[in-house]
Amino acid sequence: MSGLVKTSGARKADRVIANEMDDYIRTEAGVFPRDWVIQPLGAIAHIERGKFTARPRNDPRYFGGDIPFIQTGDVTNSNGLINDYSQTLNEAGRSVSKVFKQGTLFFTIAANIADVAFANFDAACPDSLVAISARAGVQLKWLAHELSSRKKSFEGIATHNAQLNINLEKLRPYLLPVPPLVEQQAIAEALSDADALIEGLESLIAKKRAIKQGAMQELLTGKRRLPGFKGEWEVRPAGKIGWFKGGSGFPTKFQGGRSGEYPFFKVSDMNNEGNETFMDVANNYISETARKTLGATAFPPGAIVFAKVGAAIFLERKKLLRTPSCLDNNMAGFVVGDPNVDSAYLHYFLLNYSLGSLVSTTALPSISGGVLSAIEVPLPPTKTEQTVIAAVLSDMDAELEALDDKLAKARAVKQGTMQELLTGRVRLV
Repeated sequence: MSGLVKTSGARKADRVIANEMDDYIRTEAGVFPRDWVIQPLGAIAHIERGKFTARPRNDPRYFGGDIPFIQTGDVTNSNGLINDYSQTLNEAGRSVSKVFKQGTLFFTIAANIADVAFANFDAACPDSLVAISARAGVQLKWLAHELSSRKKSFEGIATHNAQLNINLEKLRPYLLPVPPLVEQQAIAEALSDADALIEGLESLIAKKRAIKQGAMQELLTGKRRLPGFKGEWEVRPAGKIGWFKGGSGFPTKFQGGRSGEYPFFKVSDMNNEGNETFMDVANNYISETARKTLGATAFPPGAIVFAKVGAAIFLERKKLLRTPSCLDNNMAGFVVGDPNVDSAYLHYFLLNYSLGSLVSTTALPSISGGVLSAIEVPLPPTKTEQTVIAAVLSDMDAELEALDDKLAKARAVKQGTMQELLTGRVRLV
């Protein structure tokens, strides 16, 4: 494969910009090494749209056989390799579709544009996907990384109707910078190594989360005791351990303060970066005078706060306060009143307890204080044991947080590596 596509745009690609290094040229697709070739996607790959268009997707005339049928969500949620499928076709479905070979690269062209993944088995697909295979001189794994890196660009040229769509008339002429085959292979190998690191971390994190969940189930119920502790546990209603109280109304005229004695938390603040365990970051603050005017409760440090009204209840977020704080009336706080009960232990207990199961069946989901107070809490006989259990679970959280940070860095490194390798700023050969 040599030379540029002979279009007016491609002819411009032959021009060397005076202030660029001699080894690079500016093309209509960007600045790339001189020995790379700008080619339309349709020239380097065979693209075939899925042929199955029957609706609805559970039509028994076509579905329910033993032929794997990959859908858009299977690609989007696959992390690049599809190992499972959500539907199957029968022989009638095969007759109106096409089964693509194992190792085919699938590319989404509707809704979630430009997600890519390889199938680990022979499979059919709907017309919301295209199957891509490489032509001579093209390494398919390199192409998968190249296409994935251009998701935003593909979204930009998609048709914006009820959902995003991109057709073959736009895909086939889409220009890509194509390195020599040996460099494609080196790029694919380097990025696959980065993917392997990320996948390994994801797998380790999933395993550690499962271990922690199991530990919570056992340690918070007394099924497993830590060394050095004995004695009978007791079960007490939460209302006998502390008190639940809802937040206060927060009129607009009091909102917007960036300083004051009290952070005034809304449900949305639970999404703020930095509020993963403790509520440290607020979008609103009020003074003591404003608090008294509003009649708002100042919840103490150590209070456990959560949503008590609306769909946010089902997100099951429970956070701890680090400083005296006020809550809006869509939230509630639980304050431990018994000095022999550790609030960190209670926090882990509530993290392991489904508040969504307590929601009253009304038009607007809500939880009453009486229902919350009736929650039965299993308690170790001493506060020391409660504290040690909380410390063990906290150490697990710290380990998971460190792994999450490592995963975020690995993803960032891969993103930067893609930018360098797929533009030729860094050459591997």
